[in-house]
Amino acid sequence: MIDPLLSLAQSSTYEWMALAWFVLLAALLTGYAILDGFDLGVGILHPFVARNDQERRLVMNSIGPLWDGNEVWLVTFGGALFAAFPEAYATVFSGFYPAFMLLLCALILRAVSLEFRSKVVSPRWRRTWDGLFFLGSALATCLFGIAVGNMMLGVPLDGDHEFMGTFIGLLNPYALVVGVLGLLAFAMHGSIYLYLKTEGEFQERLRPVMWGTFFAFAAVFALMTAWTLLAVPRALQTLQAYPLLWVVPVLNVLAILNIPRAIYKRAEAYAFISSSCMIAAFVFLFITSLYPFLVPASNDPSHGLTIMNAASSQKTLGIMLVIAAIGMPCVTAYTIAIYWTFRGKVVLDDHSY
Repeated sequence: MIDPLLSLAQSSTYEWMALAWFVLLAALLTGYAILDGFDLGVGILHPFVARNDQERRLVMNSIGPLWDGNEVWLVTFGGALFAAFPEAYATVFSGFYPAFMLLLCALILRAVSLEFRSKVVSPRWRRTWDGLFFLGSALATCLFGIAVGNMMLGVPLDGDHEFMGTFIGLLNPYALVVGVLGLLAFAMHGSIYLYLKTEGEFQERLRPVMWGTFFAFAAVFALMTAWTLLAVPRALQTLQAYPLLWVVPVLNVLAILNIPRAIYKRAEAYAFISSSCMIAAFVFLFITSLYPFLVPASNDPSHGLTIMNAASSQKTLGIMLVIAAIGMPCVTAYTIAIYWTFRGKVVLDDHSY
């Protein structure tokens, strides 16, 4: 007979490991959202802020050395989800297959546009890739927002955790407006980053862009906050269960309010830090609104995938934690090294995009 205390201890260890992986996924998602967020934002703003070929090259080269390294966080997130919560991975990637193919095409389009634009000295050629660079960045951002919106609402799942809906059903009003919020948040984040990386007359022209994207973002943020409180009752359950966590939405509001303050005082570095903290808070609030679910079911809560019924075995989670303990510092060190190497203002040369 199995010792009940031993069984309880093993169960507690398993739950702890599953929760640890839930937190690690949140950390990876936060890193990606902050780092690739300004990359995507720069791509969204690209056709609107650059007036000539020189300025368009300047915009692209502001993220040129960084964008591919930032996507390491997304790749790591996908690999971690597959290893730690394979059933959630299977449900999401099979059910949302058309959306994920669109996302993959958008990310590839952005990468190809960066690499191909400068290969031919032709205005038509470069205008084409400029348009595709914007399209890839905007589409990827919007799809990320739509995915978040649907996870907040929940999706229809059957008893075997298989997606029962349609691609068109994912394009509901709530999810689409979350996509718009993502576009505005990343555009604002990207405009502040671009201001920090440029100088002179072009830099000064970015000030109205920062103000405009902030006010547009603030308006949609207020709308979505009210809409979420009405449409997603469980959004506050974790905060109510753990009152100490209310510090995060309070800090989130303070970070948002500090963005215009820092821009007004010409302390754009602080505005960028506040924008990064805002994105981190958004991810935290998104994760806490889902908890304990990974994929909530809109039709029947019992059909949802939680961190427990979707987790791998205890042995797998343990091995993966060891790998994460080795790999995460490497990814972090790589990111720090890249940003330190390419710090400072953008300078164009013969090898630039």
